[in-house]
Amino acid sequence: MQTFFLVLSVIGFGLLLSTFRILREYDRGVIFLLGRFYKVKGPGLIIVIPFFQQMVKVGLRTLVWDIPTQDLITRDNVSVKVNAVLYFRVVDPQKAIINVQDYMEATSQLAQTTLRSVLGQHELDELLAARVRLNTDVQEILDKQTDGWGIKVSNVEIKHVDIDESMVRAIAKQAEAERVRRAKVIHAIGEFEASKKLVEAATQLATQPESIQLRYLQTLTEIAVDKNSTIVFPLPMDLLHSLKKTTDKE
Repeated sequence: MQTFFLVLSVIGFGLLLSTFRILREYDRGVIFLLGRFYKVKGPGLIIVIPFFQQMVKVGLRTLVWDIPTQDLITRDNVSVKVNAVLYFRVVDPQKAIINVQDYMEATSQLAQTTLRSVLGQHELDELLAARVRLNTDVQEILDKQTDGWGIKVSNVEIKHVDIDESMVRAIAKQAEAERVRRAKVIHAIGEFEASKKLVEAATQLATQPESIQLRYLQTLTEIAVDKNSTIVFPLPMDLLHSLKKTTDKE
């Protein structure tokens, strides 16, 4: 008899302990009463009536999930491998437990298919240069589709875009050709601006013949400084004419 009471005491004590649960600040307990949803409890000390109530604990902290490498073909028919990181958390524990069997698995599978679908609609150049916009597009689509599961997708970050070595060489050649093109355009613009200035200078000199003579003498002076050899040059008659006019005026 004493053994029987001892067993009952142990069972009663165990049931009493199982009645009281302690949930941390980032945990919630989804309570079912006889199989039907009752309420969400926590955090802190909560009471779960044994045999009549069951509790499913749900964490509310942000979860980080590494999306496995996905093989996809871009809109310009380039085969690439892409992987990303997904950040999400549960905002409605009731929906996360009732509306989907396994919200972790469901969110991960949806992230993989959405990543392939969204990135496959863009060209390779966009995957390499417009990651911020693509991250936002994937995040918004996932957040909208997981809303019914009580999930909030806060961020999606594309980590790596891997392409074949032959494509890497092609991209390098394309970049080099682009740099050469820009250099030629800049040189052509410089030549065009220089020609405009030369035309303006010629027009200005044509209005004052004395300026041409001064420029001629300045050029000769520069040549004499740079070269140590003897230089023989013709003396323009219009220069003498201009000097004679200046002397006569004096």
